[in-house]
Parts: sequence; C-alpha cells; structure tokens
Amino acid sequence: MVRRDGKECGVNYNAITIYQMNNIITLTVNPAVDKSAKVDGMIPEHKLSCHSFDYQPGGGGINISRILQRLEQNSDCLFTSGGDNGKLLQSLLLKENINTHPISVQEPTRENFSVVDTTTNFQYRFGMPGGKVSHSELEALTSKLLEIVKDGDILALSGSLSSSMPSDFYVHIIRMLKNKNIKIVLDTSGQALKQAIEHKVCLVKPNQRELAFLADKDFLSNKEQEDFAMQLVTSNLVEYVVVSMGAKGAFMASKNGVVYQQTPVVPVHSTIGAGDSMVAGLIYGIQQSLSPQQMLKYGVACGSATTMSEGTSLATIENIKYTLSLLS
Repeated sequence: MVRRDGKECGVNYNAITIYQMNNIITLTVNPAVDKSAKVDGMIPEHKLSCHSFDYQPGGGGINISRILQRLEQNSDCLFTSGGDNGKLLQSLLLKENINTHPISVQEPTRENFSVVDTTTNFQYRFGMPGGKVSHSELEALTSKLLEIVKDGDILALSGSLSSSMPSDFYVHIIRMLKNKNIKIVLDTSGQALKQAIEHKVCLVKPNQRELAFLADKDFLSNKEQEDFAMQLVTSNLVEYVVVSMGAKGAFMASKNGVVYQQTPVVPVHSTIGAGDSMVAGLIYGIQQSLSPQQMLKYGVACGSATTMSEGTSLATIENIKYTLSLLS
C-alpha cells in the first residue's frame, strides 16, 4: 500500500496490520495542556505536597491523533494555540511526531489538572474553560481546514467548544464541507452535538446520558437506546452510532443492526482520554473498512488500553495489542 505522499506503509503489529489510505484530519478548537500529579492524602485546608508531575497534550481531536500515531496511522492535527501553554502544547505534540497545524489565537491555551490521592487511589479532575476565540481566528481555522481536507478524507470533529464559540460551529464546518466526499466523525456533547446530528455524518459516539439528551428524554431503557440509535441510522443522518456504556463496554447501531462489545478486564488507573481513544480505534476501523463488530472491537480495545495508563497519559501500543488479544 502506498501513502498519499508516495511512501510505502504497511506495518505488521501481529494483531494489527496497518495500511495508510485516505488522510485523517482531526480538529480541536478547545485544546488543553493536561497536568497531572499525585498527593499522599487529600486534606481540606492543608498545604498539600504534590509529586509525580506529568504534562500531556489534551483535547478530543489531539488525543485521537495521538492514538492513531501509536497505530502508525498518519493524521493532520489542527488546533488553536495561544500563549506559553500553546507553545508547550505544540512542543509536546512534536515530540510524538504528530503532524501539527496550530492556528494562533490571542487567548492562552487552557490547562486542566488532575490529581490522584495515593492513600485512596481516588482521582480528582479539574477542567478549565477555554478562552475567547475571535471571529477572525475562527475564519483562519476554517480556511486552514478547507486547505487540508481533500475528497475521500476522514475528518474528526472532537471535543468541547469554548464558551465564546457559537454552539452551531460544528454545523458550520459540516455545511462548509458538504460538497466534499468525506467521512465526518463527530464526538461532542450538549447543544453542539444536538445541532450537528441534524446533518449527515459518518459516526457519532454519545454516551448513554448524551443519547437520552438527543432523544429529548431524561433516561432511556436498554431497548429504547437501541431503538433510538437505529432510528438515527435509518433516518440516514448517521451511518454508525456508537454508544459508550462505561465499564460495561459499548454498542454500535448500523445498517447491519446492533452489536455489543464488553470491555476487557484490565487494571484501571485513569479514565482520562479513554473516550477519545475509543474514537481513534473506531476511525482506524473506518479507515480499514472493517465490519461493525471489528470496528467496535478496536474502539473498545483502544479505550480500555488508555485506562491502563496513569494520570493523563494515553494507551501504549503494547497495551492496545494486549486488550485486543483479550477481545479475540
């Protein structure tokens, strides 16, 4: 198999055979530098000594590109970048050989913080809001996206929007690219998800709560979840609906019906980035034209492999291979 740049690419990872086909682009409009640390006991109003610091690049599309890189699937990683945190974010991605396309913005890139109490192994996560993105900065972002995306590509719109951004920003992107023959993978929440789902996309990955929100319900039974997911498929709005069920695994609705995949039994250290890793595995499945069951297997394997890492670190290729072997 020959890549778009003309280089040979076919890497055998035992259970994983990689072939680069059409390009993958990930878009992250509200990225973050993810900081993690440990403390030996969380005590209110005490000055706590942190240790075991780590810094990782974060944000939905960025994490997808990072997992795809572990699978030796190239991607173009497009994201906003501002201030010293933006520079740090770029340098962290370059260390992982990610093909980056940073769009400069005035507001500094946000940072998130997570800390593990070593006495209880409880993890505490603190998420910061994104800064304001101006109209001209959004125009620069969309212009770059138009320049990168080609017919036949896969585009991942993943992650939250900053509070200053219009909730229909992803809708704008989908409309802007409607004349291109691309597969759009959508992973977001709230109104951004609800508005974008009204336009044709290849795949969405809500959790159970988000699926109920899309159905204008507070709760859906297992049967209602399946029925509503299939309704989205039969309405030709979505080709694949993947519903994550946490530790229970996930199910996928497609034109072939509904299939389930349980999570493998692995030691869980952190769930940060697990959902994004699942999306990366699903995109791998799309890229390789796998069956729905095999797509779901790769998604669950990548997500589970990330939970085996500490703090904000994502899955290693060794753990992805291990979780795949457990699902064989």
